[in-house]
Formats: sequence, C-alpha cells, structure tokens
Amino acid sequence: MGESSDSVSIDIDMVPFGGKEFLVKTSGGSLSVFVCGDQEKPALITYPDVALNYMSCFQGLFVCPDAASLLLHNFCIYHIDAPGHEFGANVISSDVPLLSVDDLADQVAEVLDFFGLQKVLCLGVTAGAYILTLFAMKYKERVLGLILVSPVCKAPTWAEWLYNKVLMNLLYFYGMCGVLKECLLQRYFSKELRYGVHGTESEIIQACLKLLDERQSPNVMRFLQAINKRHDLTDELKKLQCKTLVFVGESSPFRTESVHMSTKIGRKNCTLVEVKACGSLVTEEHPLAMLVPIEFFLMEFGFHRQPHFATSSSNGSNPSSPSSHSCIAPELLSPEGLGIKLKPIKTRANFQI
Repeated sequence: MGESSDSVSIDIDMVPFGGKEFLVKTSGGSLSVFVCGDQEKPALITYPDVALNYMSCFQGLFVCPDAASLLLHNFCIYHIDAPGHEFGANVISSDVPLLSVDDLADQVAEVLDFFGLQKVLCLGVTAGAYILTLFAMKYKERVLGLILVSPVCKAPTWAEWLYNKVLMNLLYFYGMCGVLKECLLQRYFSKELRYGVHGTESEIIQACLKLLDERQSPNVMRFLQAINKRHDLTDELKKLQCKTLVFVGESSPFRTESVHMSTKIGRKNCTLVEVKACGSLVTEEHPLAMLVPIEFFLMEFGFHRQPHFATSSSNGSNPSSPSSHSCIAPELLSPEGLGIKLKPIKTRANFQI
C-alpha cells in the first residue's frame, strides 16, 4: 500500500483545475492523483478513458460554475490518471509488468488508503468507468455511488478486440499518428462535433488533439491492452450495493452496452440518461446535460447545491433548486432542451427529495 514517504506532491497552477498533484506509489507503480478542493470534505474520485487524462476528460464538466457550486461545494475531487497518462509522464519501462484491469482497480484502493479515504463517490468514463465499476465490486464497502459515462461491462467482442489490436499496432509502429487520433476521436465524440457545422474542427476537438499529442504511445498501449483483456462483469452487476447513474451519448459506439449495463443493474439502483447528438465523452461534448441528473442523484445522499450561489439567476428563485442554474436558461431545463432522452423504464429513479 502507498505510504506517505513513498509519494511526492507537486503544486501546479492550472486553470480551471487549481490544486495539487500527488505521485502515489502503489504495488503496480506510481499513479498521478490531482487533488482539487478541501480534503476534509467527502471524496469524489474520477478515472478517464483510454489516452485521456483528467484535464482532457473532465474539464468541460468542471469548468461550469454550476458544477463548482454542486461538486466542489460538496466534495474534494481526486482525479486519478491511468498509469503514465499524466502531464509530463515518462515512458513506462518495458521491464515493468503489464497491469490487468484487476490490478488497476486495486490501485484505486491503494490511492484511497494513501489519502485515508474510507468511502467515495466515483465518476468514470468508458474504460475508466469499467475500472471504477470493478473497484466497486471488489471493495463494496468503500463506494457510496457510481456516476458512469458511456460505460462498458462485457468482455470485448471479437470486432472490438480486433479493432483494439489494430490501434495497438498503430501505437507500436507509428505512435500517436493521424490515423490513430482519428480513431480515438470517433471513440470519444459524435460525427456532428468531429466535422462541425461547416466541416471545421471545433475548439473541443482541437484541444483534444493537442492533448493526445502529449501522450506517451507505449503508456497508452499498456492501458488499451488491459482494457482489451477485460472480463465480463454482467453476472455481478446485480450485486452492486451502491446507487448508479449512467450517462451515454446517443451516438456513442458503446451505447448498446451502456443500456445493457443499466438494465442488468436494475432500475431500483440505476438511472440511465441518454444524451442526444452526443458521443461517448458526454463530460466534454454536452456537460450541461449532466448537471440536473447529477444534482437529483446527489440529493439522495444528502448533498445539495451551494446556498446563495453568487452566479445564480437574479429573478429571486432559490439558487439551491434544481430548476435555477446560472449556466442554463429556464426554458432549456426540459429534457428536450438539455439534449436528454429519458427512457420510460430504464431511467426511473427512486429519488427521495
């Protein structure tokens, strides 16, 4: 387990993620954990998708003032990057054994031990969602709830397995080349965002491409290898003891599996939210669509928006109400306005408000 003497902390001035980076030594190597907020508060841990880090995966969600009033007001955020995916990472030595998905889930537990965290809320995207779901299964007593974005739960199909093998060969022979980046963009974003209204790249795409250029190809390949060898969690999903909120983009290549996963967990413990005109990376493509469902989800645990939030609308409405959001005009708070498609059965939630 990680000990305080086995880590270093690095102050980083980075907008909007003001905080501190900790390099935590685990049994499987060092992990970068970027901590934002008051460590006396309850913990929310995040885990990004393949080839992304906390900045490229969660910036769109956390930069919104409403997210700050809801998430940073209630939680200290612990952004866990996959091994070798942090800013300025060196290439992981080939002498270091490859980690399995179980090893990656165990690393999360070691991070919690290092920071002295007993029970946490989890937020993960696709591969990261799988790791945190596996963590929740192995360490049931340590997970308060799961927020999963375009998650996967099955072993790879032959088509996905072969496709990932092609990506790994591209990484091995050519590094983070143009073809590989296009494949990753297809994994993350909808066609509408990738090509734009006039065929031009959006700022989100440009920022993502820039961050992908900074990734160390061998490190990305190691994470992809682990995910390509993942095992099927379906039979264990009903044993999850925590409440779960699942988001999935309507255009996500993992949409079918995400819907399957929410069905297997069961509507008693799981709410499914489908987001229109969106790919897998809902946190970046349509983060505003996540705010109201997350707010209602957190209410079940007793968490509420920051009272008298400074940027709330000045129309006299209660700023802690789910219907008063500074980033969202009132007429946009309908499911259609938020770009949310609610399934009549799969999205029913037993929120007690």
